[in-house]
Amino acid sequence: MGIRFDSVTVAYDGNVVLASLDLTVEPGEVMALLGPSGSGKTTALRAVAGFVRPESGRVLLGGRDVTDLPPYRRGIGMVVQQYALFPHMRVDENVAFGLKARKHPRISRSEIRQRVAEALEMTGMAGYARRHPRELSGGQQQRVAIARALAIRPDVLLLDEPLSALDAQLRSGMLAELARLHRELPDVSMLYVTHDQVEALTLADRIAVMDKARLQACGTPKELYRSPADEFTASFVGGANLVPVTVGSAGVSFAGAELKVDTNGVIAGARAILCVRPHLVGLGQGPNQLVGAVREIQWRGATHRLYVEVDGHTVMADVRELKDPPSLGDPVALHFAPEDAVLLPAGVTHE
Repeated sequence: MGIRFDSVTVAYDGNVVLASLDLTVEPGEVMALLGPSGSGKTTALRAVAGFVRPESGRVLLGGRDVTDLPPYRRGIGMVVQQYALFPHMRVDENVAFGLKARKHPRISRSEIRQRVAEALEMTGMAGYARRHPRELSGGQQQRVAIARALAIRPDVLLLDEPLSALDAQLRSGMLAELARLHRELPDVSMLYVTHDQVEALTLADRIAVMDKARLQACGTPKELYRSPADEFTASFVGGANLVPVTVGSAGVSFAGAELKVDTNGVIAGARAILCVRPHLVGLGQGPNQLVGAVREIQWRGATHRLYVEVDGHTVMADVRELKDPPSLGDPVALHFAPEDAVLLPAGVTHE
């Protein structure tokens, strides 16, 4: 079952928090809503769940208009960041809660037991059925919350920052588990809200980038990472060097250097933004060479990140761990291949 936002606008006391969202999640697809706090992504998810009523527009599930339906009639599973488990109930009782609360159609006790067992097995929690939430780690509690959502066998699964309360190692493990669940449940559409670009890049089939209540861009992770449509998308999906350049008849110039870059349709004489990912910037002489002074060095285990000031702008370079890194203030040369840069029109936003 797919999800469709048809010009959905949500406002609180006249303040628009989601503006004319048009977006389709295909059946079986994982769509990540990625953006900073206040971008409208959680509001979009809550509109699908039925917790907020759009001021205008429609929400459709599988082609059916559910805009006016209450949450319990939408057949949706939902996982939130704080787990929302009942502390006085055992794990199996928490997972069974949504099934027991269903009125139409009623589910027999034997089927409830079967579905609870299936959901716990699927999330790797079958051995914890008799425990209470206080006896579980944060990652285990989140697995129980996912099992509870899956027990009702939803066609649509909504996940609202489900890993934000976990530490880095647990997040990595849960991402792998969610990816596995997606493979095992190919017909379930997932709408995944996050502000973490790694989660979105790792899990999603497509990413919808949100900012200031509006959809800025939508595409596959590779499309948005390699060919971002604007500065905001480039900076929020993966992080990037973004420096102002001038497009001339002979090419692109920055800091007195002539650079070989595909002009991407930007006309001569126009201002533009050069986008290069830090891991594609090399240290030393090479094509598209820039010279600057080291302002900061961060050791990141397998790599060093160099922050180099070039003509008043900071250029980041992620290079393999250096045995003898430069000192602060040292002059260094950086370079990048022509095919590794993208030229963006300056000041373009998608509103």
